Amino acid sequence: MTTSTIDPSIQQQLVVPGTILTHDTSNFMRGHGTYLDSTKSHLKASVAGVVNKVDRLLCVEPVENTRYSGDVGHVVIGRVLKVDQTRWVVDIQSRLDAYLPLASVNLPGGENRRRMEDDERNMRQYLKEGDLFTAEVQQIYQDGTLALQTRNLRYGKLGEGILIHVRSSLVKHTKSHFHSLPCGASVIRGCNGAIWICPPSSTSSSDNNIVDTGGYVKNIESVSLDVRKTIVRLSNCIQILNRLGLPIYDTSIMQIYDISLVFEVDELIQPKVIQTLSKQLQQKDITNGSVGGIDGNGIDPYSHDMREE
Repeated sequence: MTTSTIDPSIQQQLVVPGTILTHDTSNFMRGHGTYLDSTKSHLKASVAGVVNKVDRLLCVEPVENTRYSGDVGHVVIGRVLKVDQTRWVVDIQSRLDAYLPLASVNLPGGENRRRMEDDERNMRQYLKEGDLFTAEVQQIYQDGTLALQTRNLRYGKLGEGILIHVRSSLVKHTKSHFHSLPCGASVIRGCNGAIWICPPSSTSSSDNNIVDTGGYVKNIESVSLDVRKTIVRLSNCIQILNRLGLPIYDTSIMQIYDISLVFEVDELIQPKVIQTLSKQLQQKDITNGSVGGIDGNGIDPYSHDMREE
């Protein structure tokens, strides 16, 4: 009786995309970070990382600063690169471009029907080249390409705000990635390392507008100077967390925001100020995602999610 084996020189070693992990494809299961070649006879690495074998499952854990690999259910922020006949081609900082099928978007008014030729001709009225939008990973194809969906009304086109990019490995996966922070701004944390910071929206009027338009009309309103300063401060704070290699989620963002209030916004990019904030963050113990701000009832006073009505 033969046993499943893997090259001992590969297991727990750093590999690059295209490295052959095993020829025994019938006895090993394909995990994340791997793919079958066109002949179906070799299991190869799709990302740069360390090979991890768990029983018959082969995975490649990506190293930091690699391209986003994706997983079903992840919230992502993408930019439209191209409008095809029945889908949008989207850049989500992944190894391959992602796709948003026309059948996976909300129609204006919340209509639930088969997509027609008129919908294909009007695709640029929903999303055109260069537009930013939020979506969810719906499916991962054999070659690692990601299929997105925006059927939930919380997804859709982004209007006014700041987009920053961080290491995707630092974005902590939590129950919600949409946060309305008490400092007076909203943050959307994309699992692909894209983070959107924008002014808070008025719930009643925006909800009605989303239902009528399907979430594909930008909300362009004047933003006060105080709100703009808050957004820029949050942007600098998140970039400091990224530079220090600390987990990025609502609690860590609010903690560094509160600490940064003793400095002016433009001072947050100075090395001495970053070093000072780093020392204070170490006292908060957020390096491993554990935060000292949890009270005796297990409630995080910094946690503020955008609740769906």
